[in-house]
Amino acid sequence: MHCSLARSLEVMGDWWTPLILRDLYFGLGRFADIAEDLGVSKNLLSARLAALVKRGLVERRRYSEHPPRDRYVLSTAGRALVPVLMALTAWGDRWVGPSEGPPVRFEHRACGRIVHPEIVCSHCGQPLEVDAVVPRSGPGRRSAPGTRLVGKGPRERADAAACRPDRGTRG
Repeated sequence: MHCSLARSLEVMGDWWTPLILRDLYFGLGRFADIAEDLGVSKNLLSARLAALVKRGLVERRRYSEHPPRDRYVLSTAGRALVPVLMALTAWGDRWVGPSEGPPVRFEHRACGRIVHPEIVCSHCGQPLEVDAVVPRSGPGRRSAPGTRLVGKGPRERADAAACRPDRGTRG
């Protein structure tokens, strides 16, 4: 598909992938530790890790030569997915989480506070909610499966200009 979301999901593979990436982010890197934490079969985990290495989300790093042992770590691309995983976790905490509360909380190293991940506008910092964003055609748009609707009949909204950085500075 010619859709960035579809391509991202293709890289993610299946529902085991975000859990493996989460475990790597949490500091598990040895195969046996990941298999034990997830309760996944070694065959399945081996295949998923190999795919993640091939797709560039995970790197293997040798930590022992005799016997040969590797540790798995997030690559730059894998680390870039961590905020997405945090946002999915926050959604899960709100809509489908355990009644006792979140199983994990995220502490911001800079200020030491527990944070609740949210997606915000890169210009004005306002939360990006469904009615606050209008999809527009991008430079890579073409009519293809998964992108046929992008840019056709834009949804005009009275509040579409609420985020313009030049708002109120006419001169």
